[in-house]
Amino acid sequence: MAAHRSGPLKQQNKAHKGGRHRGRGSAQRDGKGRLALKTLSRKVRKELSRVDQRHRASQLRKQKKEAVLAEKRQLGSKDGPPHQVLVVPLHSRISLVEAFRLLQDRDIGTVHLNEWGNTHSFMLLCPSLKHRWFFTSAKPGDLHTVLDMAKVADTILFLLDPLEGWDSTGDYCLSCLFAQGLPTYTLAVQGVSGLPPKRQTDARKKLSKAMEKRFPDDKLFLLDTQQEAGMLLRQLANQKQRHLAFRDRRAYLFAHAADFVPCEENNLVGTLKISGYVRGQTLNVNSLLHIVGHGDFQMQQIDAPVDPFPLNRRVTKSQKDPSMTMETCALDAVAEMEEDFKVLMKADPAKQESLQTEVIPDPMEGEQTWPTEEELSEAHDFLKESSKVVKKVPKGTSSYQAEWILDETGESDGEGDEYDDIEHEDFMEEESQDDSSEGEEEECETMTIGESVRDDLYDEKVDEEAEEKMLEKYKQERLEEMFPDEVDTPRDVAARIRFQKYRGLKSFRTSPWDPKENLPQDYARIFQFQNFANTRKSIFKEIEENEVEGAEVGWYVTLHVSEVPVSVIEYFRRGTPLIAFSLLPHEQKMSVLNMVVRRNPGNTEPVKTKEELIFHCGFRRFRASPLFSQHTAADKHKLQRFLTADAALVVTVYAPITFPPASVLLFKQKSNGMHNLIATGHLLSVDPNRMVIKRVVLSGHPFKIFTKMAVVRYMFFNREDVLWFKPVELRTKWGRRGHIKEPLGTHGHMKCSFDGKLKSQDTVLMNLYKRVFPKWTYDPHVPEPVPWVKSESSLVVPEVDME
Repeated sequence: MAAHRSGPLKQQNKAHKGGRHRGRGSAQRDGKGRLALKTLSRKVRKELSRVDQRHRASQLRKQKKEAVLAEKRQLGSKDGPPHQVLVVPLHSRISLVEAFRLLQDRDIGTVHLNEWGNTHSFMLLCPSLKHRWFFTSAKPGDLHTVLDMAKVADTILFLLDPLEGWDSTGDYCLSCLFAQGLPTYTLAVQGVSGLPPKRQTDARKKLSKAMEKRFPDDKLFLLDTQQEAGMLLRQLANQKQRHLAFRDRRAYLFAHAADFVPCEENNLVGTLKISGYVRGQTLNVNSLLHIVGHGDFQMQQIDAPVDPFPLNRRVTKSQKDPSMTMETCALDAVAEMEEDFKVLMKADPAKQESLQTEVIPDPMEGEQTWPTEEELSEAHDFLKESSKVVKKVPKGTSSYQAEWILDETGESDGEGDEYDDIEHEDFMEEESQDDSSEGEEEECETMTIGESVRDDLYDEKVDEEAEEKMLEKYKQERLEEMFPDEVDTPRDVAARIRFQKYRGLKSFRTSPWDPKENLPQDYARIFQFQNFANTRKSIFKEIEENEVEGAEVGWYVTLHVSEVPVSVIEYFRRGTPLIAFSLLPHEQKMSVLNMVVRRNPGNTEPVKTKEELIFHCGFRRFRASPLFSQHTAADKHKLQRFLTADAALVVTVYAPITFPPASVLLFKQKSNGMHNLIATGHLLSVDPNRMVIKRVVLSGHPFKIFTKMAVVRYMFFNREDVLWFKPVELRTKWGRRGHIKEPLGTHGHMKCSFDGKLKSQDTVLMNLYKRVFPKWTYDPHVPEPVPWVKSESSLVVPEVDME
């Protein structure tokens, strides 16, 4: 009987894996005493039960709630600084005087009117609410005042018109405030009760619809009666406070009073005494003080005078005993002043921060010792020997005749040496656009325009020179969009001279570039961090953990600031607010700041790189000429010649060090003195090693096309330039890549090979790169802008009587 044999379709089962089912003993025997690796290198987290997790979550919620309540109780209380409220009317029809009259309710508390400056402000003390407010105001057209006051205000009270909400000036002011960063704000409407009853409902609906863009989820308060003003004050007192990151880590102060003591040697410089309430952090006398708009200064001492606006007045002996005479009352008052007035801190020269902003460069640093005469003679002899060339010449040829005989290649060896020592100008600007402008003029058409009634009056206000410059900038911006980075090869200067600072790269993203190579002289004046992120982290951690000795938050102090020009007190007496911020370590030193900005949608004017702009960076305000570059994660970033509207760019500029986060606003001063907002963003980093690379694209035309070879012309105009740029890779607009094989003739024609056949309408391109640096044009003094009016910048069409 034959045995059964399984066929090819028999089921094949998996083999048993015994290793996974071994017992603990067999595993230990196989391990032979070896221990397993620790799976957890971090601290072992204890697993909590569900009840403990709920208990822990409730504790965290309770702690956060208590912190918010403590902050509310601190602000405006007897131990904290007054609740500073900035009142901003957003429409020209709003009466600021009427709003202040309603808020100055004598039935609620005591009112102290302002006795300094020309601005409208007053102090309101409410013992019943256990709160004190300090109300200030600023008009939307006065841009510097609005932005500076918003940096130190605890709450901004926006006054809206019942019909339109805000006008064009108010909308521009809101754009700047949102970009800088808004603290806590409240919206109030003035004038609703003055409307007819039927129009009040329609006005509220129309206003709520207009508010959806700026304030979608905010509540409106009325401000027409004393009762509504009282409700508004309670809302201001109980509102949750929003934080601005750049001021929470620094001590700052709004000047309620100021005095100036000139020096004996020079009356233009002296000691400025600023009195106000400390906010933010504890103020140390050894740190530097930045007065917004005026610069950085050192403090001599901090005094603690009597608080002029206490929430609860102390009862003196003269008030208890009415039989005391005036002389006794005066003596008691003087004794009380002497008892209360004290010097908190005096500056220690050993611990005080220095005012040094720049490094003093040493021109001999890193140089070798000067060579001796023997070394110079040896080097001269060596150059003579190395310059001798062995050539094959006929017998009987003299050395003079041999100099005229060429090599087998037909070229002289010393051809490229003539350009080694040529001094040239730094061609940082673009080439002249004469050819392109001629081409633009050919495309223009002539049109007949009808005469207007006020043509002569309108033409008187037009600046023809400014119009021509703006037209030229618009042309350059359009050319840059159509042909990015393309330039014409100059015919009067050799290309190897004009572009001798440029280099070719195999790949812009991956090719190496040393960030320390060929640095300008200005880099010897700046400071650089070994690790900026770690330095910033350690400074912030020290602020949070360590207790600083000095004036605590809420104290009324007088700061003695030394070496202050007299112009500061003159600005204050004219009504300009005086605001001071304490600086963190290193924030007075110059370095390279990189800021990420995006174009303001309301601005379409072309802005070229290296054009002077006005910066509002955190608490600083200065003028500088920045570079624009792409915002990428690579190590090299391409220069942008214009501020584009479709993407975020990085602005690079020389400026004092500022630790982020900090908001950035870019303004451009117009010919009439107005400041126009062109871009907004934030501070990215302080990094001098960030490389901004300028690209230049040379273009040529394929003259004769073969299978994979082509003769290209108009990229260069002499043979030497073709040989000079021969190692650089070529590319075309249609994606072909190639390189130069050899020059043809003496007029710049060259034979090129590509990785595919070219089209006759294709264009051959060569990319050249060089690193660029910003200009050192930092100026901390910014002129006061002309009040912003929308109608001046927009086109005004005169009305014509058709009759």
